[in-house]
Amino acid sequence: MPLAIRCRNLTKTYSGRPPVEAVRGLDLDVNVGECFGLLGPNGAGKTTTMEILEGILDSTAGEVEVLGHRWDQNGSAIRRRIGISLQETRLADKLTVREVITVFRSFYPSGLDPDEVVARVSMEEKARSYVSKLSGGQRQRLAVACAIVGDPELLFLDEPTTGLDPQSRRQLWDIINKFRASGRTVMLTTHYMDEAERLCDRVAVVDRGQVIALGTPNELIARLGGQHMIDFTLAETAAPPPADEFARLPSVTTTRLDAGQYSLTVTEPHVALPALMRDLHQTNRELATLTTRHATLEDVFVNLTGRHLRDND
Repeated sequence: MPLAIRCRNLTKTYSGRPPVEAVRGLDLDVNVGECFGLLGPNGAGKTTTMEILEGILDSTAGEVEVLGHRWDQNGSAIRRRIGISLQETRLADKLTVREVITVFRSFYPSGLDPDEVVARVSMEEKARSYVSKLSGGQRQRLAVACAIVGDPELLFLDEPTTGLDPQSRRQLWDIINKFRASGRTVMLTTHYMDEAERLCDRVAVVDRGQVIALGTPNELIARLGGQHMIDFTLAETAAPPPADEFARLPSVTTTRLDAGQYSLTVTEPHVALPALMRDLHQTNRELATLTTRHATLEDVFVNLTGRHLRDND
């Protein structure tokens, strides 16, 4: 299968005392036509990796190929074929939506008609509005419009929906899905698990500058050993039991205790739940709360690292 992105042993070190290793020997292959997600907490190295792939930063070491080219050999050929939407895009307040898109279209030798792009991001009613009058979600859609106006083969999106309300997030998801439906490639970073599961064909979980897990969302969740979670808390006790005490229950594959909440990964909830209730009754422990749900990529990350994706180092 052809590769849109290939990097080997990618490394980025910032000088200092001590030096900071933002990316440490990262390997990635992104196939043409897929939506690939980089997941991880703030400071994991996602944005640094993206900026190296986008040609914004130079790597300290390693090999990078984008659409079959290397930045140090044929950067102009890459720029004509990619679109980029950064974490934060500042646009001229006194230009209209259509004017901004027209300016960005002029940067490319070929591309899409600005009015077509306005329609793609569903901003026809705002085409004559100044940037200063747009909401946060509308500005984000405009930033994506600027990224796709050159009709790119590969679209980079760095945390495209951070800070947006649920409706604005779904509008951006629709734009991304329509772009992919045309056979193009998307690479995005996010720390929203529902976003990754909804959009991405494959994801790489990144922590401290390294890939710690790689696969489809379903594959990564399956590695937990179960598709279901039982979360519960106990009424206040002097000595809460360790999480691994519940590992002996039938159908339980992994256990953890986080801020007073127990989480059990189970293969068969209808088997694990009665067994849990019997165990609590026999040990004179009282439930405070109990919920069941499907396992998520967040559970994968916590199981791998012991930290949440939203945690800051």
